[in-house]
Amino acid sequence: MAGDPRAIARAISLIEDEDAAGADLVRSIFGRTGRAYLVGVTGPPGAGKSTLVDRLITNLKKPQSTQSSRSTEPQDISAISAVSPVSSSSIGVIAVDPTSPFSGGAVLGDRLRMQAHAADEEVFIRSMATRGHLGGLARATGDAALVLDAAGKDLIIIETVGVGQDEVDIIRTADVSVVTLVPGTGDDVQALKAGIMEIADIFVVNKADREGADGLVSAVEANLALQVYGADEWRPPIVKTIATTGQGVPELVDAIWRFRERSKTNEVARRRSRSEYRLRELVSQRFMDHLERDVLAADELSGLVDRIVAREIDPYTAAATLLRRAGVDAST
Repeated sequence: MAGDPRAIARAISLIEDEDAAGADLVRSIFGRTGRAYLVGVTGPPGAGKSTLVDRLITNLKKPQSTQSSRSTEPQDISAISAVSPVSSSSIGVIAVDPTSPFSGGAVLGDRLRMQAHAADEEVFIRSMATRGHLGGLARATGDAALVLDAAGKDLIIIETVGVGQDEVDIIRTADVSVVTLVPGTGDDVQALKAGIMEIADIFVVNKADREGADGLVSAVEANLALQVYGADEWRPPIVKTIATTGQGVPELVDAIWRFRERSKTNEVARRRSRSEYRLRELVSQRFMDHLERDVLAADELSGLVDRIVAREIDPYTAAATLLRRAGVDAST
């Protein structure tokens, strides 16, 4: 809670290792969390997410008055300034990298593109492997964000692995979801597919100097036009950026602050939904741990799996068997 980077690093390691001390740590700090604003950055592989996050950090730490002057909506400027963290922001970054399904290793290379902030005491960057967890995030990402929150980071950026069309866990973790797209990776129909397109609060078309950027913007606009937005509803803006040069990043920062101001009434509901999902996930995980550790014999679970493979038993009957073994009425 004093913000010591070594203590933060060790705390996140405990949580990643699913150590019992990690759960105790979360219990002890949980009452000191809930103040940080979580920004999720997601998108397909090669969209330039890490470079975009690097530029975001630079722009987020600038005095917000210089950012707000770029806004194309003057009526929102006072609101933007009221909610922005100003130039002294303390920022945490969690960069999630994929784990190899074969070796179990991970390169953890996303932070290499953020070395400009390595010496900044107000920026803490942590790479994290998925360890086989699906959805674009590691299982420990949410709790790692709690550690950064308790350590005084008022803004936390979470960069997912390169995701597909339905790996959308970021919507259950972040307060605002930034979906990064890049031209030249497929036809316009790709931009209309369900899943990742439906979680966006802000769209970013990165590498906008490439051929096809305007076409991609038009495709996303056409997708948005299919939905009717009320007067008080947030319509996801589309921001064109060139992350390598920083072009368009101030406009992205403005969009984030505008969303934060407009979504204040929904922020509690979003965080409640996030808490419910985390609770269900923990109960499911703890139940399986209890089942394997305290209820089943050493090879009982693998034996049921073998019987399913041999078509001797169906998965529903196997699940009902496990529930009965745990003392749960599985009659339904």
